[in-house]
Amino acid sequence: MTAHESPFTGGCQCGAVRFSVGRLGGSSICHCRMCQKAFGSFFGPLVASFDVVWTRGEPKYFASSDKIMRGFCANCGTPLTYEEIDRPPEQQVEIAIGAFDDPTVAAPTVQNNLADKLPFFDSLTALPVRTEYAPGWLEFMASLTSHQHPDHDTDTWPPKETP
Repeated sequence: MTAHESPFTGGCQCGAVRFSVGRLGGSSICHCRMCQKAFGSFFGPLVASFDVVWTRGEPKYFASSDKIMRGFCANCGTPLTYEEIDRPPEQQVEIAIGAFDDPTVAAPTVQNNLADKLPFFDSLTALPVRTEYAPGWLEFMASLTSHQHPDHDTDTWPPKETP
């Protein structure tokens, strides 16, 4: 599926939860209404993941149905997993593709649950691209200080404040 080498690492936006994955399986985007709500988006991008180890913290869970639980960071809310409630420990865990440090390791290969696909989804790439910004916008963006965890493992997070 990918020329990238394992382990595949990732985590939530704030860095409270980090993971390592030994092997990746199939990847998809799911259009079901539960994935739309769980991700706050038009679809849920997920990849089957094996040998998952939580290397910092662990997700909290919400049972979105009687058969599925969804893992997320309790600190920042980042969606992390889609799992069967009675899943044997050796079975795959579906992990949110965007939570990987390098999301290109899991380009989606199939779409699921097309009955719930939003009617405008297929035309999104045809939308016009904004190339001009309001006065001061670029300066505003350049002045932001990100509190997002970097896309790599760190020994500690958040970083220690320097006096």
